[in-house]
Amino acid sequence: MPDQVWRDTLGDVDGNGFSLTDVPVVSAQERAELQEIYDDDRRFRSTVVMARHQFGEGEYRYFANPLPPVVERLRRDAYGPLAELANVWAERLRSETRYPADLDEFLAVCRRAGQNRPTPLLLRYEPGGWNALHQDLYGEVAFPLQLTVALTEPGTDFTGGENLLVEQRPRAQSRGSSITIPAGHALVFATRDRPVRGTRGSHRTQMRHGVSTVTSGRRATLGIIFHDAA
Repeated sequence: MPDQVWRDTLGDVDGNGFSLTDVPVVSAQERAELQEIYDDDRRFRSTVVMARHQFGEGEYRYFANPLPPVVERLRRDAYGPLAELANVWAERLRSETRYPADLDEFLAVCRRAGQNRPTPLLLRYEPGGWNALHQDLYGEVAFPLQLTVALTEPGTDFTGGENLLVEQRPRAQSRGSSITIPAGHALVFATRDRPVRGTRGSHRTQMRHGVSTVTSGRRATLGIIFHDAA
């Protein structure tokens, strides 16, 4: 997937904290193959039943290494352009953290912090499924942007199940957004916090994300998180 696909999202991500890709980033065949992988226990290192942890209602599975080729490709293609924006955000937030231009170099930073377990995952929701607002943080090192890729078609394969993003603004009420991701497209969004320009420069706002209740069908998504887990 060309860098330009990801670069085209950066202006909206910078302004709003999120953006949809204009074009699909996975094909219909790749979407079908990823959904078939879900039932192959050998491909995953961990399975989480959300109700057991009061995370929501549904299930997700973290891939084991090696990642499926399409997942590896997406993670590598998106990282470089997003790292450029991540460094711009770090400067605005007056943070000394900088993100390498190369994914392997960033994963080496994760390993030095004791984070070496892969974090890309598949999520599956049946009717009644939902995901509580949260942040995907797995250790000291965290990349400030991540992706959700829709593997099923909203309105056809399932209803409900919108992506929810909530921005906790300082000294103000929170702002919420509801996003529907067309099948094959990706939602790029802030993992934890982002800079927002104000009258006295940039200030930090906290972002959380979740999924509204699925009302019918089956909803499947791929999550691409760039930092590994401890």
